[in-house]
Amino acid sequence: MHQPLLTNRIFEELKIGDSASLERTIGRDDIDLFASVSGDYNPAHVDPEFAAKDFFGHIVAHGMWTAALVSSVLGTRLPGPGTIYLGQELQFRKPVSPGDTITAKVTVKEKRPDRNIVLLDTRCTNQHGEEVLLGTATVIAPSERIAWPQSAPTAIAVQRHNRFDPIVEEARALPLAKTAVVHPCSPEAIQAAVEIREEGLFDPILIGPDAKIRAAAEKAGVALNGFEIIAVEHSHAAAARGAELAAACKVSTLMKGSLHSDELLGAVVAAGSGLRTERRISHVYMMDVPAYSKLLAVTDAAINIAPSLEQKRDICQNAVDLMHMLGLVEPKVAVLAAVETVNDKMQATLDAAALTVMSSRGQITGAKVDGPLAFDNAINLDAARTKGIVSPVAGQADILLVPDLEAGNMLAKQLIYFAGADAAGLVLGARVPIILTSRADSVKVRIASAALAKLVAARNAQHGLAPL
Repeated sequence: MHQPLLTNRIFEELKIGDSASLERTIGRDDIDLFASVSGDYNPAHVDPEFAAKDFFGHIVAHGMWTAALVSSVLGTRLPGPGTIYLGQELQFRKPVSPGDTITAKVTVKEKRPDRNIVLLDTRCTNQHGEEVLLGTATVIAPSERIAWPQSAPTAIAVQRHNRFDPIVEEARALPLAKTAVVHPCSPEAIQAAVEIREEGLFDPILIGPDAKIRAAAEKAGVALNGFEIIAVEHSHAAAARGAELAAACKVSTLMKGSLHSDELLGAVVAAGSGLRTERRISHVYMMDVPAYSKLLAVTDAAINIAPSLEQKRDICQNAVDLMHMLGLVEPKVAVLAAVETVNDKMQATLDAAALTVMSSRGQITGAKVDGPLAFDNAINLDAARTKGIVSPVAGQADILLVPDLEAGNMLAKQLIYFAGADAAGLVLGARVPIILTSRADSVKVRIASAALAKLVAARNAQHGLAPL
């Protein structure tokens, strides 16, 4: 396949009145990409809520995006490759809005033999023929002929992560609740506690060795003014004390600090803890995947290593209940396996078929459950249609129920690192939700995890499980 050539016009060839142009339609992605590259995050360009109250009443493109079209014409068409841009006078006449089609045109208006200087009229118009930009460009035109292969356009995707925003806003609107931050003895754990307090989500109680907590706060550069600290000797005691506070309804959630997850969860499920329910506890990653059309839950990727069929039923129901809390009346659950047909040599397919039947008989409630489904036909309608799969779930899953922890953990991390997903983690099935955060989590993810926990705690309070 031959690449198109970029050719230039040398100084001697240029005539007064020579012109060239290009046309581009601007979309929201173009505006966001320009903001990212330039660092110009003026809310008039990127924030619809702010822009609605601004002068134009809606988002407008950066003026320099339009000016960049002029630069493109000069550098690729007239005079073309080898042109040196010396200066540009600009007048911005009208705003450019998403959806506008802009034509950038340059016209030679003066030649100066000294140094091959050329002045060009620069003009940009919208689809209505209205001038949005006027000006004059000063360039040094090339003196040698150049024909150069045009580089292939770079494929760039804009990733938007805003599906957690309504969850955080709803959680903020609820009364401030208490959470026990168990063993916050690292700067990251202390910082997480500060963040959820500043966001108006929780009033954290810090449980752990006093000296270690204060040392971590000093290292993080944060003050502990206003924090309640319950001093205990070590992480095991912190986990036990946190569970006691939750069982006594003095906190509505637990939040993992800098201890191992097993240590905290061991205190929660211990006999006599008062936090166990008839359900098995399980972990849900609520994922904002830019390439997917909605929030997607992956479960269980952190707690249950090789769950039995009955345990998978609980894992599924925990995730379904979470989706109900988020307003989804009948979430679609795809029970994943390597293939979408039942194979007696693959236990995951047998479990998936059994869970499908269990759902139809009311052993899993409030959801459409189908499986086995492979990952592609669980989340992609075209893939499901290609395989001839007729299913109320295929291609549009809300929940991905994985065969075991290894598969779930690998899937979740692939979505995070390859697909750019944000993943808020939560442990369900106990009388209180448990926030599990990682040092690698962004602030947004930590806030989203806390917001989910607050909503679950509020639901528990409504059902008499754990008063706020």
